[in-house]
Amino acid sequence: MSSRTTGAVGAPVITAWSAVSPFGMGRSAFADGLREGSETAVLIDRDQWHVPDERARLVPGFSPRAALGRKGTRSMDRVTGLAVSAVGALLADAERNREVATGERGAIVLGTTTGSAQSMMDFTRDSLTGEQPYFVDPAQMPNTVMNCAAGQCAIWHRIKGPNATIAGGRLAGLLALNYARRLLGAGRAKAVLCGSAEEYSDERAWLEWHARGAEEAPALLGEGAGMLLLEPADGVDAHHVLAEVLAVESGVFGADGPATVLGSCLRRAMDRAGVDPSQVWAAAPCGATGSLGEQERAVLTEMFGPQVLEEPRNTALFGDASAASASLQIASVLAVAERTPDVAGRVAVVTAVERDGGTGCALLRLR
Repeated sequence: MSSRTTGAVGAPVITAWSAVSPFGMGRSAFADGLREGSETAVLIDRDQWHVPDERARLVPGFSPRAALGRKGTRSMDRVTGLAVSAVGALLADAERNREVATGERGAIVLGTTTGSAQSMMDFTRDSLTGEQPYFVDPAQMPNTVMNCAAGQCAIWHRIKGPNATIAGGRLAGLLALNYARRLLGAGRAKAVLCGSAEEYSDERAWLEWHARGAEEAPALLGEGAGMLLLEPADGVDAHHVLAEVLAVESGVFGADGPATVLGSCLRRAMDRAGVDPSQVWAAAPCGATGSLGEQERAVLTEMFGPQVLEEPRNTALFGDASAASASLQIASVLAVAERTPDVAGRVAVVTAVERDGGTGCALLRLR
């Protein structure tokens, strides 16, 4: 079964991006990490983490307090800190970014899996193990709601327009991108910061360990946040434009796997965008393990040829970043395109598949 998610909107453009990832903080660290391909996996510190994993791909030295300072971070959870840091890094990259994306004219759309699994479970545990169910830390309560991170991004960076959170696992970044397109198309915002974030935590590691199917190979879990600045094409000087968002499509597959539905999403996106397979320069799959990932790559190879999977390289180095995956995939495409001038005018494809049956794609025309 498939569903069309694009809506009747024009094609907006991406004018800036940033990322917080196992490569480090910000756009430069991400681009350099992709190019150099240095290993990002680290051994788990058993004094900090109590997880089934031996290694993980973590943002180096990250904590909300270390990244953002002491003020306002005492009760901030990890996923919120990652999202707030990614937005801050994007706004700090250029004065123009702050001018167009904050205040009344700006909006934020953030993709997630469940918000912070750690915050939800910690709060629930305290209510069950405390002397009374209501003997809980009230400062932790905001962290238990799914839209906490998006709300904190708006508060920290003074983004006063629409604020939305989209849950979708590995599809979250694509769903957030599509929601941002709809906000712009409806005139609800002049610019939208859209992206997705995922934390590494004891709770997430154990949830992934229990959810993994028998056919899935163990994956190194990662964390991070990717953020894009999306604007209407009209009124943006061409030299600010990094890519045009041509189409975003999603669908739902059953027990037979994602191949048929993902193929349908890709064909529908290309038809809507007027793109021929020969125009596709690169494809960035989400890198799911097991049969899901194999089918995803097989569909891309069949439709566009094996050469499209050669760029961007080293995306496995940010690990299975779950909700952050699609936004980091888009960041990877943009980072490689910036140092590859001859791809201007060509198309990049970003795809995602999720074990609960979701799949989707986005088509970007590079500038």
